[in-house]
Amino acid sequence: MNTREVAMEYRMTSWSEALQERVRNKESIKGFCARKGVSKNTYYYWQRKLREKVCKELLPAEQAKKAEIAETPKGWAVCELEKAEVEGSTVTIEIGKCRVKAEAGTDEGVLEKVCRVLVSLC
Repeated sequence: MNTREVAMEYRMTSWSEALQERVRNKESIKGFCARKGVSKNTYYYWQRKLREKVCKELLPAEQAKKAEIAETPKGWAVCELEKAEVEGSTVTIEIGKCRVKAEAGTDEGVLEKVCRVLVSLC
């Protein structure tokens, strides 16, 4: 990071904290600008910069999710599951006429391979 980037990051952090404080205090933009001694244009400039930064950080996650969906084989669905912590819980996977029952803690890689084999057989 060069000095310009460090300075920009410092300003972004300072403005982020200030804008969050304004929202927490339920202060109007006009009142906030008067108290801080800044113009409304300056306020909106930094608000826009912060929003752009957040959007750029979120974009890669959205692109990764779209790529995952695009790689999903036809007829399959993408599921987001939390790891099972309950002992004795099971999941049943049906592919065509085949049914696989897996217990909590079953290796995800093994399940994926089993499902791919079953799909190729159906």
